[in-house]
Amino acid sequence: MPDSPEAPRFLKACRREATDVTPIWLMRQAGRYMADYRELRSRVSFLELCKTPDLATEVTVTAAERLGVDAAILFADILLILEPIGLDLEFAKGEGPVIHNPITESSDVDRLRPMTSAEPLGYVMQAVSQIRAALPPSIPLIGFAGAPFTLACYAIEGGGSRHYDRAKAFMYRDPGAWDVLMRQLTDATALYLRAQAEAGAQVLQLFDSWVGNLSPFDYKRFVQPHMRRLFDALPADVPTIHFGTGTATLLEAQRDAGGSVIGLDWRVELDEAWNRLGPEVAIQGNLDPVVLLAPIDEIRRQARRILDQAAGRPGHIFNLGHGILPSTPVDHVRALVEIVHEGR
Repeated sequence: MPDSPEAPRFLKACRREATDVTPIWLMRQAGRYMADYRELRSRVSFLELCKTPDLATEVTVTAAERLGVDAAILFADILLILEPIGLDLEFAKGEGPVIHNPITESSDVDRLRPMTSAEPLGYVMQAVSQIRAALPPSIPLIGFAGAPFTLACYAIEGGGSRHYDRAKAFMYRDPGAWDVLMRQLTDATALYLRAQAEAGAQVLQLFDSWVGNLSPFDYKRFVQPHMRRLFDALPADVPTIHFGTGTATLLEAQRDAGGSVIGLDWRVELDEAWNRLGPEVAIQGNLDPVVLLAPIDEIRRQARRILDQAAGRPGHIFNLGHGILPSTPVDHVRALVEIVHEGR
């Protein structure tokens, strides 16, 4: 159903409808660059913050209100879904996420548990409900999950990686086991996202943070069929955002996999990418996060360049090409929001 004229501009842009000004939200808009968040994290661990709905609500709503953005995004982590399927997740201080029982052999896929209910992640759905109740109607809530390829990379590598050589070698060595793993992650992710939508999330974003490590051939062979099945399993009336980094060579394949909105990183020109993708998708992006460390004049120059490339075309959602960096001044983030809202 089309939105009414009074619908939030972010939802209208997701559906490629005209908006009064370009909507903006920012990945990691609740994070370490904010003093309140750092103070809270000094008292609780990252996992405790994710698993405590009251705290997740506080940081989500505070960030949206303070910045004046057009959407809030659930505070959680893409790897939370790995715990219910049997992987031992820890966020080690100074090291980031660590999987203590990674998948190293094809037979390890058999020990993973199918996720038949979203109940093990009920704290996420409780946070979604609380956040939605705390936000004004004008600010939609984005739910999200990690895409199966990125989740598989973490599960096999045991954490982050530079080249994802273990994950890709596993994929090449035993495509049958890879397919089983991807199907299981796809099923779990679809169930998880549907539960978020039922709890009150109005848009769903898939983060495929590491898929840019693949060639177009490998993406189409090993990832695209699973992404198509995932998007097909999501509610048709809930807009979806398909985001990856390093995906300049994969954009058309990502579009064909699914998503009402394609998220761009900063390594492509927005107008060229949109011309490649065609008029049937909205576009999100795509300022380099490091620009927010520059003087305000440079932020304005670069933001207006992107707005000029979008040229007022319905369906542009302004965002960064990845998340806000911890060293970013809060005043620079607020300035960016004001610049985008000033006009196209």
